[in-house]
Amino acid sequence: MQTGGQSWRVMKQKGYSPVFLGCGAVSLGKRKRIPWVSVALMASVFLVGQKRADAQVADKVPPAVEIMPGAGVIGQPRRVTPAENRSRKRHQGDWGAFNWGNGEFAGFGPVGTYGVAPWAEDWSSKKDPKNYTDFLDPLKAIRLNESGSIWLSFSGESRIRNWYESNPQLGTAGKRHSGRFTVRNLLGVDLHLGQHWRIFGQLNNGEAAGWNYYGYNATWRRRLGVQQLFVGYERKLLGAKTGILVGRQQFLDAPSWLVYMRETPNVPLSWNGVRGYAMWNRVRLDLYNFVGTQVTRDTIMGGGFDDDTRLYGGNIGIALQPFSIVGEQVHSFLDLFWMGFHYGGKSAAVARYKGSEAGTQTRQNGGFRWYGSAPSFEYELGGVYQGGRFHPGSSAVASRPVSAWAVRGVLGWRHSSSSLHPFLGVQAEAYSGGDNRRSEGTVGTFSAPFSPRNGTFDLTRTITRANIISAGPLVSIAPRPFMNIRIRVPYLWRESMNDGLYNSSSPFTFLSGAKLRRVGRAVGLQPQGQVQFQLQQHVNWQIDGGATLLTHRMRRAGGQNATYMLSTITLHF
Repeated sequence: MQTGGQSWRVMKQKGYSPVFLGCGAVSLGKRKRIPWVSVALMASVFLVGQKRADAQVADKVPPAVEIMPGAGVIGQPRRVTPAENRSRKRHQGDWGAFNWGNGEFAGFGPVGTYGVAPWAEDWSSKKDPKNYTDFLDPLKAIRLNESGSIWLSFSGESRIRNWYESNPQLGTAGKRHSGRFTVRNLLGVDLHLGQHWRIFGQLNNGEAAGWNYYGYNATWRRRLGVQQLFVGYERKLLGAKTGILVGRQQFLDAPSWLVYMRETPNVPLSWNGVRGYAMWNRVRLDLYNFVGTQVTRDTIMGGGFDDDTRLYGGNIGIALQPFSIVGEQVHSFLDLFWMGFHYGGKSAAVARYKGSEAGTQTRQNGGFRWYGSAPSFEYELGGVYQGGRFHPGSSAVASRPVSAWAVRGVLGWRHSSSSLHPFLGVQAEAYSGGDNRRSEGTVGTFSAPFSPRNGTFDLTRTITRANIISAGPLVSIAPRPFMNIRIRVPYLWRESMNDGLYNSSSPFTFLSGAKLRRVGRAVGLQPQGQVQFQLQQHVNWQIDGGATLLTHRMRRAGGQNATYMLSTITLHF
C-alpha cells in the first residue's frame, strides 16, 4: 500500500503532474492537459454566484461575502447592521448590544451565516418550515417531539487546500518548491433537550499529501477523532443569560492574535474543562479552566488530556455607551481579560546565544481589547503584559522570571456608500523580544503558544508573534456583493537585536550568536494579497498569495526569500 507521499512521487515519475484548479481541487493529468471540464464547472458556479448576488442586492438582504469564519472585525468587506444580524439569513444568538458586526465580542467567536463554533449559531427559527430560505434548512432544526422543545441540528464543513511555497520556512525546512494538498472534514450534531439543556458533538477527519512537503503530524493527518463533545446548560439568572459548558470544546473568547483555533492545520484546537458565562444587555462575564487535548492519528478520542497544557482565566466584556468623535457616533466594545498559560514542548524552549534551552513555562496575561466603529472609520486597539516563570528542563538550573508585552492597533477609513465599499487603513503591532546573551535573569520574549490567528499576520506561519514589529497599509474592497479583495503590505523589524527571529515553534537557526547584531534590526517586507468569492451560501473560494522579502543582511546570514500561493475551497452547512 502506497503512502500519500509515495503516490505523488510515482505519479511524477510516470510523467504526471498535479494541476491546481481554481476551485481548490487537484487534477492528475499529463502536463499539457487542460482541465476544461473543471474550468467550465468553475465558470458556471461563478456565474450562479453572480446571479445570486444580484438578487441579494435587489432584496437588500445581508451581504454574501464575509471574511468568515474568521475573527477580526476590522476590514470586514461590508458592514452588517444589528437588524441584519438577527435576520433569517444570519444566525447570531440573542446577545443584546453584542449583536454587532460579526458578533465576536459576545465571546463565542464570529458568527454570520455560519460561525467558527457551530454551536454558537442559532437555528431555532428553522423549526418552522415557513422560515426556510435554503434547501439544507431542514437539517438545521429537526423536531423530535410535537412541541419542538426537543430538536436536533446538524452542521458540517469540508475544506480543500492547495498550497505552494518556494522556500518553506525561509529555506530552513530543507525543501524547495513545496506543494501541499490537504483535506479536512468536520461534522457536528447539536441536541437541544428543552429550553435549558443541550449536548453538542463534533467529529473531525484530516488528510494531507503533496510533493516536497514537510511538517505533517497528527494535526494534519487524522483518521477520525472527537473534536468537541460537551454538555451545556443555560437559563436566565439575575437578569443575565447564564450558562455553563462542560467537556471538550472550542474556546474563542480572547483576542484572536493571542489565542485562536489552529486554523492552518486540519485539526482545530480544542480544550477540555469547564466554562461559565453570564450576559446582560451591555455587560458580560466569562470564567474558564481547561486542559489541552492530545491529538493522535488513529484513536478517536485522541491521546486523552494533555495535563501539561493549560488555559484558564476570566474576561469582562462591555458594550460601551455610544459617544461622538468629530461629529460621528461611535459604537465600541471593551474587553478586559486575565488569562493563564502553562505549556511545554518546542514552543516553551528559551532561545540562547547559540541553540535553545528546553523547559516549561507558566505565563499570566493581563490585557485589553477596544474596538470602535463610526460611519466613516473603525479602530481596534489591544495590549497585553505577560508575567510568569520559565522552568528549565534541568532541575539543577534555577527558574527564571518572565516579563513580556505586546501591543496591536488597526485604524482605517471606510466609505460604505461607495460601490467598492473600500476600507483603507494601517495595521501596526509589536511583540517584545529578549536578550539571548543571558542564561539567567528575566525572559523577555513574548509568547502566544495557543494557535493565534495567522490570517491577520502571516498565513504561512513562517514568522510568528515574538520579537517582531510589523507595520503597513491594509486595503480592502468589495466590488461585488459576492467578492472581496484584500491587500496588506507590512514591513518587519526585530524588537530586540539581542533576540532572534521566530517561526511557529522555535527560533530560526540561521540567526544566532554574533549574527544577532550583525544583521541589524530590519527583517524585510511581507506583501500579502487575498481574493475571496462567496459563490453561494455554502461555498467559499479564497485565493491567497504573498512573499517574504528579506533584507540583504538577513539573506547573507542564511535566510532565503520565499513566496507562496494558496487556494482554499470551503463548503459549509
